[in-house]
Amino acid sequence: MNIPVFARLMFATLNFFAARGGLRAEAPAKEEEKLAARQTGIRGETFAYWFLRRQGYRIIRRNFRVSTRRGEIDLIGWDGPVLAFIEVKTRTTEGPLPPEAALDAEKQEDLRAMARAYLRRRRLLEVPYRFDLVAIEAPPGRTPAIRLHKAAFGGLVASS
Repeated sequence: MNIPVFARLMFATLNFFAARGGLRAEAPAKEEEKLAARQTGIRGETFAYWFLRRQGYRIIRRNFRVSTRRGEIDLIGWDGPVLAFIEVKTRTTEGPLPPEAALDAEKQEDLRAMARAYLRRRRLLEVPYRFDLVAIEAPPGRTPAIRLHKAAFGGLVASS
């Protein structure tokens, strides 16, 4: 089966089920809030993965971590000749701020540092790269809204 066709089918299936029940885990008790938030994040990342595959990205890594930084790079993939470090922000409730607002200056600096570490480890220092953002709003009972922001911050960077 052709990969883009398979990616379209997978995304359509996930989109259908996300619209029915949302991407959020069941209503959490206080002690389970972190676990539920992590499950929502995992579901959002999976949804974003198939969305990006449908857009032609070739995802090569999920959840890249560096011991000296908090957090992780959710997805890393090739968009043509450009290596994209992709942050996924998922919201299952409606609020005053969109998911994009969660990508603050501190998170951007952490992502830059982790990206530099990834490029050094993989000896990809000459590769052009950028930071993309996938924002997902998925309240239960509605089809998820998904937005891709290429070069969400920093623009295209030519490695040195």
